[in-house]
Amino acid sequence: MRSDLDHLPHGKQRELQRVMEILFEEFADAMKSASSPKKKDGRILKVVLFGSYARGNWVDEPHTAKGYLSDYDLLIVVNQQSVVDFATYWYRAEDRLMRDAGLKTPVNFIVHTIDEVNNALAEGQYFFSDIIKEGIALYDLKGSTPFVTPKLQTAEEAVATAEKHFDFWMPLAQHSLKLSRDSIDDQILRDAAFLLHQAVERAYTCLLLVETNYSPSTHSIKFLRSLAEQIDPELITVWPRETKHDRRLFELLKRAYVDARYSEHYAITAEELVWLGERAEILRTLVETRSREKIGQLRAGAPAGM
Repeated sequence: MRSDLDHLPHGKQRELQRVMEILFEEFADAMKSASSPKKKDGRILKVVLFGSYARGNWVDEPHTAKGYLSDYDLLIVVNQQSVVDFATYWYRAEDRLMRDAGLKTPVNFIVHTIDEVNNALAEGQYFFSDIIKEGIALYDLKGSTPFVTPKLQTAEEAVATAEKHFDFWMPLAQHSLKLSRDSIDDQILRDAAFLLHQAVERAYTCLLLVETNYSPSTHSIKFLRSLAEQIDPELITVWPRETKHDRRLFELLKRAYVDARYSEHYAITAEELVWLGERAEILRTLVETRSREKIGQLRAGAPAGM
């Protein structure tokens, strides 16, 4: 795996260095409160940059009409399952990465054990195979277990896997959209917002699983959106970013997973929900079309990778 960042501008290289400092500082601080000797042995083994900044096709146009900025995507590999727990070991790092004044580029990261990654590679899960093929090692602990050689799925296995994911997730996305519309009609707007969030989350999950056989364990539709838009740039048009109003509405939807259920201060109008619902239906339609095309390509024996 490559380890150089020479293809990135110096400003991006400095940002990634800062990202690494924050990750390791916050992990070390979280480890101080580890409750058992085994947990205290938790280690970061590897950090891999993947996605558009690894491939070299990132977009950095926050001040243009598009208003689009690619995120940094990182795979953090640890030595044991206990330190995968996000709420204990990683939430402060995520918070600092969002708020650090020196970082202009958003940061997403996933955390897995080396056993999880190697098992996925051995099973032919092409999300991780593509990371190994295209990713850039930002950190690799000396003497740590290496990644195994990725196995490729057969065409038949890839088709069966993609169809299974599509048949499970697409009906759920459609049903959540229906329930959200029903809730708007009933003037139960908080439920409508939560159900609309679920529809969007499920649509993105469907696409990621059909395309890569992997979706991160997160309810953050912003993170899911970032991963999905790298696979299909056409999805960028679903959520306009040009105005503060557009960005505020997506943020309102992102917050709905928690706040619409638990915060008495969460407020959203029927008009806002209708607009968000229209965008979500566009997303669902694009995801269904893209997924069916992907399954068709797999049936024709096309390569299973992204």
